[in-house]
Amino acid sequence: MRSSNGPPASGRDARLLFLTRAARMFSYGFLSVVLVLYLSGLGFSEARIGLLLTLTLAGDALMSLWITLNADRVGRKSMLVLGAALMVAAGVPFALSGDFTVLLLAATFGVISPSGNEVGPFLAIEQAALSQVLPGERRTGVFAWYHLAGSFATALGALAGGWSAQALQASGLSPVDSYRALVFAYAAAGLLLLILFAKLSAAIEAPPSAANAGRLGLHASRGVVLRLSALFSLDAFAGGFVIQSLVAYWFHQKFGLAPGALGSIFFVANLLAGLSALYAVRLAKRIGLVRTMVATHIPSNVLLILVPLMPSLPLAIAVLLLRFSISQMDVPTRQAYTMAVVAPDERSAAAGVTSIARSTGAAISPVLAGPLLAVPALAGSIFFLAGGLKIVYDLLLYRSFKASDAGG
Repeated sequence: MRSSNGPPASGRDARLLFLTRAARMFSYGFLSVVLVLYLSGLGFSEARIGLLLTLTLAGDALMSLWITLNADRVGRKSMLVLGAALMVAAGVPFALSGDFTVLLLAATFGVISPSGNEVGPFLAIEQAALSQVLPGERRTGVFAWYHLAGSFATALGALAGGWSAQALQASGLSPVDSYRALVFAYAAAGLLLLILFAKLSAAIEAPPSAANAGRLGLHASRGVVLRLSALFSLDAFAGGFVIQSLVAYWFHQKFGLAPGALGSIFFVANLLAGLSALYAVRLAKRIGLVRTMVATHIPSNVLLILVPLMPSLPLAIAVLLLRFSISQMDVPTRQAYTMAVVAPDERSAAAGVTSIARSTGAAISPVLAGPLLAVPALAGSIFFLAGGLKIVYDLLLYRSFKASDAGG
């Protein structure tokens, strides 16, 4: 590795993992801006869209649970390839069919991201692979750059998705057909990932002792991982009310924004989110990982609550962007803290269990958010619910883990 303040550069596998992260998040970014607009264009109500998004995230969680818990035993590379194949298996039916049952099956058994954030088994396995080649003191810094690569890719994807859809519509395609073209592009991104993952070497695989791990792939660290998972699930449940596709739809409905404008907003938002992860490294060294998570997360959630209270579009955008400028400082610190409190042969399983807990929590809330978005007077409540519950999570996290806090 180069240094704790720069991106890793120690080998082909590390570079490939950064590349797969960027390619995946780019595809998630462009899909999230148009996904709900696409489903709405197919004729689905807000309630049905919310149900489909919930089942999409729930299916991702179930598939990811099996993949990540078996990754260290079966092979990390093989499971990453399988995850990429599941992206293709979701994208193609979404592009070809407007039947709710077909989309439901594709969403349940495939991998698709309505949030612009990580879904599927990739993050947990990639974190474990990177942690294996990193000394502990560099882990937070490298995770910050890893997160930055994903955030910048998501930002570019959102920009490309929004303006591509608008350009296709200007050329004569209907809105639904323009969005469908981007869903096909998502499936193509899954195929690209499959090829890239196939190039990884055996160096990313878990130590042989991982095959002897206990239930859930954990042994000594099971208690602390389950406690963290419960808290992360609450945070993700709150975040599920404001996944990127739902926020884009809220701005579209409230202010009439076109896809290009939505893409531009989330381009800037994700750039700011990525940069905020870098700030977290220096702060964590001074005050600790847990304190950094909490001290930055509470103000960001206050700002989230303020978004629907703004009287104009410029003010709503300004508050949203300010929120994004500090909203992701807890991500690399959360990842580094989880990796620090478990044994090396538990890392894939620990990252997998905590990621699945987050996916499960996030899967529940869209089905509740959908009916709220259908009522103009209640649409803004998704921000209140998300911000309020996230603040509760912050306070519980600090109370539970402040005693074991450590610098990054």
